[in-house]
Parts: sequence; structure tokens; C-alpha cells
Amino acid sequence: MISKRAQSLAPSETMKISGMAKEMQQAGKSVISLSQGEPDFKTPAHICEAAKRAIDEGHHGYTINAGTTGLREAIVEKLKRENNLEYTAAEVVVSNGAKQSVGFSLLAVVDEGDEVLIPAPYWVSYPEMTKLAGGVPVIVRTAFENDYKLTPEQLRDSLSEKTKVLILCSPSNPTGSCYTAGELEALAEVLRDFPNVVVLSDEIYEYIVFDGPHVSMLQVAPWLKDRFIVVNGFSKGFAMTGWRLGYIAAPKSIAGALGKIQSQETSAPSTISQIAGEAGYRSPLSAPAIEEMRKAFAERRDYFIAELNKIDGVKCFKPGGAFYAFPNISAYLGKTAPDGSRISSSTDLCMYLIEHHGLAIVPGDAFGEPEGVRLSYSASMETLAEGLKRFRAGLAALS
Repeated sequence: MISKRAQSLAPSETMKISGMAKEMQQAGKSVISLSQGEPDFKTPAHICEAAKRAIDEGHHGYTINAGTTGLREAIVEKLKRENNLEYTAAEVVVSNGAKQSVGFSLLAVVDEGDEVLIPAPYWVSYPEMTKLAGGVPVIVRTAFENDYKLTPEQLRDSLSEKTKVLILCSPSNPTGSCYTAGELEALAEVLRDFPNVVVLSDEIYEYIVFDGPHVSMLQVAPWLKDRFIVVNGFSKGFAMTGWRLGYIAAPKSIAGALGKIQSQETSAPSTISQIAGEAGYRSPLSAPAIEEMRKAFAERRDYFIAELNKIDGVKCFKPGGAFYAFPNISAYLGKTAPDGSRISSSTDLCMYLIEHHGLAIVPGDAFGEPEGVRLSYSASMETLAEGLKRFRAGLAALS
């Protein structure tokens, strides 16, 4: 009864671990969860107030499929103001979250058998979305020593006549790595020799950067615009995960194709969410709200990374953005737990930690990097301290 397409997909490992943690907590067990990819902040008040006014004023119906004119114009203004990128409202499509924007973008440009280059560690959904679109995920494993960033040499060696899309995520989920302008320019230069390759740039963590401004590849290589898809949204920078609001900016041909898919699958996102998102981009109150959250994450990052690197056998570079640490834990692979079970993989390690030490983190296996684990520092300092205590104790108990 189940389609081959559905059978071919792997479930999200992050959702699985998070679900286990919640079930254990509901059963009365003490669990510290550092598995969530969600800011632990409330949506800024001025955005919530805009949504309340929209409800009171009767904005209860559908909007046009691509999103309200007001929101798309606000996105166009934001891209010009903050990123120096020129778009029109006709080149913007608003979707039910950036996740949908990525998936529908792949459906819009990928044909059966097309290859999609995905640097690893990668966000868990990229390969599965590629499969859903009929494409072939080509995983390019990057190096811890290079902060898990794709090099021009790796890119050139991985491209072929079958390559249709390169997916980049900066700041990265799961590593927090940020590409510099020079690194992006060098990657773009490789693409000059491959004019049919589309770049899908996932920039959802744009506002959570610590060591300089966010840089998009399109800013340093504007000649890529006719084959470039910017994916962004409101979930991370505005703490609006549950509002389900994302968007793409892309050439009219791609935006139109995505729009057709969206019109048949979901139509536009919530009217109230769109009005709230417009307030986010237009209100002068947004900048201080973003900065407050960014400073909190920067403080946590500095503490968390320093403490991780004090643990014997753990190595972790300082991420430039997002709210994740992705330490190398290869020194613990092959060790034995007190109950005699062998830790053969990062998945084994994470299952051991949640079952015996009440710590939920996500295995690197889920992200295509078997020697790492992802820990989110989107939590209070007290929670982070307790999580580190359990992580340290769990590793120390291995032999």
C-alpha cells in the first residue's frame, strides 16, 4: 500500500531524538535536551501585536498564492537594504516555512536523475528532499580542520554534467560555520565553468552571526543571479518557528515554477503570519530585538565551546553563527559503555547518553558526519551547564 517514494525516505533524526526526550520527560525522567533547532526566545512583542491587530481587523481569508503584496514588497526592501540584492515582488514567493521553500525549490528545478551536491555535515532534510524531487544526492564530506566548509577543489572534483543544484547553508545547520566573502567568491569562480548548475542558498540563520556581517554568495558573485535561489524566513532570527513563514527570492522562471507547485500543494501561508512577518521587516523595533537575541547566543557560544574543549578527547571549533556546536568525538568511538555495549557510532553514543545520562543530542550520522555530534546552545546557561555536566560524565564512564 505504501509508495516506493515514501518507503525510500528516512525519518528526521532530530525529530526522533527530540521526541524521545519529550516522552521521557512526560514519564517523569530527568532529561536535558540540547537537540532542538529552535530559539528559546519569545516572538518579539511588536510582531505579536501586529498579528493581534490583523485578527481584530478581520484579516481572516486566503491571500494570493505567492504571498501578500505587502509582505513581498517588505522582503524586496529588506534584501536591498540589508543584502544589497535587487529583486522585484514578482521574484519572491512566500511559503509555509523555509523548509517548504527548500523542498519546493528542488521540486521546481530538479528532474529525475539530476544530481544535487550537498556538502556534509548537512541539514538532515536536504538529501531526503532531493530524493522526493527525483534527484540523486551527491554528498561531499568536508573536513573538521576547515570548519566543515566546502573547498573550491572539492566542489570542482564533485561537479559533473549531471549536476543540477549546489546546496549551501551559511550559517550552517548543524555546524554553525559561516563562509567568508573570499571563500564564497572562490566557490563561485568554480561555477563559471558549469553554467547549468543552480545554487540554492539557505540563509535562514542570517541574523545569528557573531564575527562580522552575514555574506551571501550572490553579494560577491552577482553574475550568478539568473541561477541563484535565496531561501530565508522568520523562524530563527525572529523566534517565529511556530508561525511557519519562509520565502524564496529567485529568477521569475524559478519563482513561477515554485508558485505553481505551491498552488497545488498548500497555497499561501497563514494570513496572520504574513502580516506578522511584514511587521518584522518594517518595524524599527526589530533591530534591537534581533540584537538582544544575537548577543545572548554569542555569550552562550563562548561559554559552551570553551567548556566542550576542556573535555578530554573532544575537539570543537568556535562556530561563526547559528546556535549549534558540532564537536569531533571520534576519540570515543569504539569504546565500551558500563553495561558492556559497544559505542560503534555517533548514533550509539547519543542513544547511550539519552538512556543512561538523560542527555538528548543529535548524532553526526544524521548529518553525514560520523565523527561528530550536534549540541544546541539554544537554552539557558543553567541548562547548558547541566547538559555539559551530563555530557562529561557520560563520556568519562566509557572505557
